[in-house]
Amino acid sequence: FEYSDCWVDDARLVLANAQMVVRKGGEVLTRTRATSARRENGLWIVEAEDIDTGKKYTWQARGLVNATGPWVKQFFDDGMHLPSPYGIRLIKGSHIVVPRVHTQKQAYILQNEDKRIVFVIPWMDEFSIIGTTDVEYKGDPKAVKIEESEINYLLKVYNAHFKKQLSRDDIVWTYSGVRPLCDDESDSPQAITRDYTLDIHDENGKAPLLSVFGGKLTTYRKLAEHALEKLTPYYQGIGPAWTKESVLPGGAIEGDRDDYAARLRRRYPFLTESLARHYARTYGSNSELLLGNAGTVSDLGEDFGHEFYEAELKYLVDHEWVRRADDALWRRTKQGMWLNAQQQSRISQWLVEYTQQKLSLAS
Repeated sequence: FEYSDCWVDDARLVLANAQMVVRKGGEVLTRTRATSARRENGLWIVEAEDIDTGKKYTWQARGLVNATGPWVKQFFDDGMHLPSPYGIRLIKGSHIVVPRVHTQKQAYILQNEDKRIVFVIPWMDEFSIIGTTDVEYKGDPKAVKIEESEINYLLKVYNAHFKKQLSRDDIVWTYSGVRPLCDDESDSPQAITRDYTLDIHDENGKAPLLSVFGGKLTTYRKLAEHALEKLTPYYQGIGPAWTKESVLPGGAIEGDRDDYAARLRRRYPFLTESLARHYARTYGSNSELLLGNAGTVSDLGEDFGHEFYEAELKYLVDHEWVRRADDALWRRTKQGMWLNAQQQSRISQWLVEYTQQKLSLAS
């Protein structure tokens, strides 16, 4: 059988929503940790710290949303010193990336004997993603990584279905994440609800605290609409939901990404087919902000390797909150798949120089 589903780069989706916040007049502070929050005189007093610079912030707010994902209960315990209304269970999902194993554009669903399914998904033309696992996780969410047992599991499922066999040596990259699921006391990770739970609490009708337990990217806009409905009684002027038809920054490409890549090449004839496709897939219509008035490839500046030019890195710093090489190479893009240690070191050096240059111009 065949069915259609959606695939998304989670980091790019979160980034696009952050850009939308800025367009709507909000402020985004990356690498800034909320350290404490308390109610005082009908308001919330929130303290935070930039984890790179040590700069401290204190804000007052009429309401607070605890949408800290896997840290939602921990922030109750350590940040607010309040009892959490729900527990949280962390379910780890790990993937392996290998050289592309089939030429068709479709993904495969592999039905395993344990009643779970594993996907084999074409990725970035050259690779296939195989995953995911479903394992309860007890550690620090920041330290999550794949275990040997998960690698063996994914290889076993794949090899049971494909003639082309894979081994540990074929794996070029792995990645893992945790799903913060509301603890409903289910016996197995597969049985825990993937739906979200919202909890709202106030103090004498003021200083509401809305907490988000669970949830997933698929329904994030519906979750946000539901959250605003919960908060509406505390504020004046909250209008009806509007995000159903709204296009995220970069999404105004009129057609599919390959068509947009072709239009980019017509406007910027010096772009190679692969580079135009990379820009279209990664930045969408924001590619024109990245490219600006460039007339030749030399206008893009230094090539750090694999057509990763200085203009792209400048765009990432100026418009996507990049501070460090791993921000650019593994979260905003996946250029780390191709660039060697020397090239990545050069990018780190460039980021330091560019940041210093921006600071001197601002002073």
